[in-house]
Amino acid sequence: MSTLRVTAERLTILDHPNADALELAQVGLYRAVVARGVYRTGEFAVYIPEQAVLPEPLIAELGLTGRLAGAAANRVRAVRLRGELSQGPVCRPSALGGVDLESAAAAGEDFAERLGVVKWVPPVPISMSGDVEPAPDLLPWTDIENLKRYPGIFSAGDLVTVTEKLHGTACCLTYYAGSGTVHVTSKGLGGQRLALKEAQGNLYWRAVRGYRLPELAAALAEKLGADRIGVYGEVYGNGVQDLGYGVDAGRGLPGFAAFDVCADIGGRLRWLDPASLPVGELPLVPRLFEGPFDLDRVLELAQGKESVSGRGLHIREGVVVRTATDAYSPELGGRAIAKVVSDAYLTRKGGTEYE
Repeated sequence: MSTLRVTAERLTILDHPNADALELAQVGLYRAVVARGVYRTGEFAVYIPEQAVLPEPLIAELGLTGRLAGAAANRVRAVRLRGELSQGPVCRPSALGGVDLESAAAAGEDFAERLGVVKWVPPVPISMSGDVEPAPDLLPWTDIENLKRYPGIFSAGDLVTVTEKLHGTACCLTYYAGSGTVHVTSKGLGGQRLALKEAQGNLYWRAVRGYRLPELAAALAEKLGADRIGVYGEVYGNGVQDLGYGVDAGRGLPGFAAFDVCADIGGRLRWLDPASLPVGELPLVPRLFEGPFDLDRVLELAQGKESVSGRGLHIREGVVVRTATDAYSPELGGRAIAKVVSDAYLTRKGGTEYE
């Protein structure tokens, strides 16, 4: 899940191909369907992204009562309006009436708190929960921003790797070479520096033991001379999320596919390509492309059918793009890595979003 920020943005206004009374307001590569004539190209407005939870007064002001997602009809999600994808409202809330939005955009000001907008936190099913313990030294996974929101992360010709993004739940393992101990956590708990105590029925621990991840991490730590190894992968299957990839996670071993590895060597963190590891066999997320970055190609790869099962059983969630050399991104202030989520995934009905 990406970081939630509610910011002022410069708009590009495009024609709606299927509605005379509507237009498309583009922010980065995101598009929002808006009423015709309200905004002009070059003007500034506030963009509220997907997964934002809005307070009732703001919902009413924007005319969105009863039109948002969730049991309380207060969560922003992507929808299709007259055939065009709309990924969050563009607006000028009255609470920001005296704000110079152009200056706020230049400063990167975040209006989430001022508007009472918070990030949606997915529910945690019993199979993914359990007793926890403090783990201040674990290596947690971080949020990946959406390429549509930050289209300048990569330049044309940058050497990148594109992998399939799986719809499961992120399992984060930290192996400590000095003691040989292991911490296992989810993305959400890891951000709080909490680890799940081992339990037979816990989904994450079932995957960790079933795929011998501690043994693989130990072997890698020895090869690299690392103090800590982090292994990050997606646990998936029917019973985990609404997209199961042909795996029954309830009756047997859940699916697992690694998407990243981190090594702490002498106090410095190195991010490693799981496909290049010199130890064992680690199940990996499908690799869809390696070569020079091409935006249109990446957007195309994000669509279509999943390739995990080899049978195209359902839609693809999307893709993750990273530089082949794990380069630094000034735009993000960190690793040059981003995701693109498929249109079909964003607009599917009855989907689950457990974290």
